[in-house]
Amino acid sequence: MKQVSFKKAIKAWQGIQPVSDRDRERLSRRFTIDYNYNSNHIEGNTLTYGQTEILLLFGKIVGEATVRDVQEMTASNVGLKMMSEEANLPNMPLTQNFIRTLHKTLLREDYTVYRNLPGGMQTSYTIHAGQYKTRPNSVITRYGDRFEYASPEETPALMTDLINWYNSEEELGRLSPVELAALFHYRYIRIHPFEDGNGRIARLLVNYILSRHGLPMIVVRSRKKQEYLEALHQADLNVGVIPSQGAHAALENIEPFVRYFHNLVANEIYNDYLFVTRKEENVWWYDGEMIEFRTPNYAKLLRLMRTQPVLTLEDMTEELGISMTAVRKLVNQLIEKNYVEKNEKDSSWRVIITPSR
Repeated sequence: MKQVSFKKAIKAWQGIQPVSDRDRERLSRRFTIDYNYNSNHIEGNTLTYGQTEILLLFGKIVGEATVRDVQEMTASNVGLKMMSEEANLPNMPLTQNFIRTLHKTLLREDYTVYRNLPGGMQTSYTIHAGQYKTRPNSVITRYGDRFEYASPEETPALMTDLINWYNSEEELGRLSPVELAALFHYRYIRIHPFEDGNGRIARLLVNYILSRHGLPMIVVRSRKKQEYLEALHQADLNVGVIPSQGAHAALENIEPFVRYFHNLVANEIYNDYLFVTRKEENVWWYDGEMIEFRTPNYAKLLRLMRTQPVLTLEDMTEELGISMTAVRKLVNQLIEKNYVEKNEKDSSWRVIITPSR
């Protein structure tokens, strides 16, 4: 989809309000899966989109999955619900206690990380759930540079500054909700207050801010992770490497990230509009993308799989009235795109891609 302006996206979205209860439920279900899958996938969670859907909607695990990935995804959804409920309390200011509680919810408990050192030695350290970091943290950029975040000693004061600034700025209303969310995200990331989970917390709090101001929540897509990281990197080049400067960055100094974030919010909102309005036989949705099939046979086959999960190639050939070779091609392409999965135990089909109606 071509980039749409924020003004166009908001106008389109506001033009279809209020949406029906059914569309609101469909939007909520789609967002729940998309958000949790992508926010965790960015950080290395290995559950597929289909596994995430089944886990969050039905509490079941299909296929191979590690205990940690399943627990992490489940906790992520609990955190999302906590954030949504807090955002709906308009007179409640943002607090550090809430952020630490959110972090505790995501990480669940303290755990130990082991690292191999040169020469065969091993070291370990503890990740604390719900507590600010006790050891320095940094990242190696894709350009090979080590980028330092705020030290453990300065983190509490910088977080106090961040929360006080946010609550004051929200009350003053000088920044648009998108500018406020983008600047909060950037300042928070430059502090990196926890030993793990900072990206997931940042993306939750961005949606907290947008939701408080009546805007739809958004998803940072894992397939566009490099675009996300590059926008942050370009802002870092403008702001400089000193963590305290990053934690107090001005809006004009992070223009590359603000521009990226404006475009992201515009696209996500416009896709919500399309999701509600483009209810056509050949229009389907997968992980935030609108899929328009050029031939009706894809849509027909997908609907067959939804209504008759245990379906053989012979059944498909008879129902569609096309050759088995053509059916195989359709099925293989749907599998390759991860739009459908086959249960090897009972040979049933599970359709992951979402119909537009």
